[in-house]
Amino acid sequence: MSVARVTEIIAGSKKSFEKAAQNGIDRATKTLKNVSGAWVESQKVVVEDNKIVEYRVALKVTFVLED
Repeated sequence: MSVARVTEIIAGSKKSFEKAAQNGIDRATKTLKNVSGAWVESQKVVVEDNKIVEYRVALKVTFVLED
């Protein structure tokens, strides 16, 4: 039987929400083993001078614990 854990990661990108999510997954997999999935809990943008300057996502990342 497997046991999984979920952790939250907030990541950003200057280009898109998709890139922000990928940045979060890339960073998570540097430290966490057995990442099996993730879902976007929320999205937001940072606005400066009436322009979007950064896209941010809050990810819930699931990884399976080793025996």
